Amino acid sequence: MHPPLNSLPARQAALRRSDWPFLAGLGIIGILYLGLILALLVADASFTSPAHLWAALRSPEIRFAIKLSFLSSSLTMILALGAAVPIGYLMSRRDFFGKSLLDAVLDIPIVLPPMVIGLSLLILFQTRMGRAIESVVPVTYEVPSVILAQFMVACAFAVRTMRATFDQISPRREQVALTLGCRRSQAFWLVVLPEAKRGILTAATLAWARSLGEFGPVLVFSGATRMRTEVLPTSIFLELSVGNLEAAVAVSLLMVGTALMVLGLIHLFGFDPSLKQIR
Repeated sequence: MHPPLNSLPARQAALRRSDWPFLAGLGIIGILYLGLILALLVADASFTSPAHLWAALRSPEIRFAIKLSFLSSSLTMILALGAAVPIGYLMSRRDFFGKSLLDAVLDIPIVLPPMVIGLSLLILFQTRMGRAIESVVPVTYEVPSVILAQFMVACAFAVRTMRATFDQISPRREQVALTLGCRRSQAFWLVVLPEAKRGILTAATLAWARSLGEFGPVLVFSGATRMRTEVLPTSIFLELSVGNLEAAVAVSLLMVGTALMVLGLIHLFGFDPSLKQIR
């Protein structure tokens, strides 16, 4: 016998049937967006050839851009972690006056247009303090400006990641260490930091990847001088400006491959890219 229409299984079956149009709509939207991403990658791959890719990689200018990009991104990653770990820990563990305001200020580099960050850095180094720094270490339109421009954006993402990491670590073990005679610094280094290693690796990876793809601040603050401040994003810009589309696409594919590698590392570390939980 069929169950009565007003029975619980019948109502659940009816609800599941009524959910299909909604779920199908969500699936169609997801498929369309995924198809657009794949279409972009296929278009890039079909536009160039292995010969064009190899020719681009043999170019002295692009080789310089690759070296400077990887070097500057690695230095930026180290600097970003040096700032993000203490700031993330402080924002996660302590309550103090003005914390909400500080939290908003830390997110400013994320929401500001990249060009504004570059312009602000350029103006900063035209002030008396900036000129004093320039008299000791040349920054503007030099390699240090590339690192500083990358750092301003990458560090904000690293701080977010580290705060989310520390939020997910229970403070109980840290409190136990304190009751056993550890100082706060000892509890941090011996208890908290080892538990945060996955988050640190993820913050480092995100900071490195973000630095590698930074364009706007670098273009404004560092310029796009061949064999001097040229990094991969500005290399694409320069190749496009002279009509060398094949080289621009070849560099783009190199950055796409790097991005895929970074995403693989993030998932390997087991950190949720939404920064909500550590598996």
